[in-house]
Amino acid sequence: MELRVFTEPQQGASYTDLLRIARCAEDAGYGAFFRSDHYQHMGDVDPRPGPSDAWITLAGLARETTSIRLGTLVTAASFRYPGPLAIGVANVDQMSGGRVEFGLGTGWYETEHASYGLPFPPLGERFDRYAEQLEIITGLWAAEGSYSFQGEHYTITDSPALPKPAQSPRPPVIIGGGGRKRTPALAARFADEFNMPFAPLADAKAQYARVEQACTDAGRAPAELTYSAALVACVGKDEAEVSRRASAIGREVSELRGNGVAGTVEEAVQTLGAWAEAGAQRVYLQILDLADLDHVELIAAEVARQL
Repeated sequence: MELRVFTEPQQGASYTDLLRIARCAEDAGYGAFFRSDHYQHMGDVDPRPGPSDAWITLAGLARETTSIRLGTLVTAASFRYPGPLAIGVANVDQMSGGRVEFGLGTGWYETEHASYGLPFPPLGERFDRYAEQLEIITGLWAAEGSYSFQGEHYTITDSPALPKPAQSPRPPVIIGGGGRKRTPALAARFADEFNMPFAPLADAKAQYARVEQACTDAGRAPAELTYSAALVACVGKDEAEVSRRASAIGREVSELRGNGVAGTVEEAVQTLGAWAEAGAQRVYLQILDLADLDHVELIAAEVARQL
């Protein structure tokens, strides 16, 4: 199983904070450093210095790291138009030497849309726009020559379909979520990886099976996809350290044990082993205290080596 670091900088983080933990993750041997794509904090936290744009910060990290893969879990389709988004992601992929992975979702947090003047249509329309964006972005990257598309929400006319990403045929596309019909169908059509975020193990296992069936129905081998999960992390060398880390992120140890990768090193290994048995090949560990680099290093040194 591969472990990746996943951060939520809208909860209060500067670019310097992100660079520090990204370099720590790279040095510790994690497979990737990911961040969320949000413009507003959630819950009762101090959000200063304020939000940062996901792809601007990833562009900076692309030039200030050397080997770790970089991506979003997940970019909100409701924030952007597909053409400029395809250009921006391709730019960052070039800047990183081909280390970008592209997670895309509908966008869901209505408050941040209202706060920054972003349209927030009903879920059905957001999903329709999301599906069109997936087709357009992957189509632009794959096109040999000009590219056109006529949809209900977006029209592309004779685009030069440039620039191209550094990776061929494209950066890996990550699709996730618990929708039972349209999400598995889109994953079967567009995804290189399917991610189940912050869900009970049984629910993730059932969703993996739906995605596998959707792949089979579409004439695609289910094994072509990587299956992953996102889980909050709170691991310590002993119970006192676990409690201290839980308190630092405003969570209860019992809740974290029930919903994340939490507890002692031995407990974390057991939890991740259960996820591996359920079909998860990769886990994104949500690190909420970005100043606690010892936490990142502990998991790499004591948990990852046992997987």
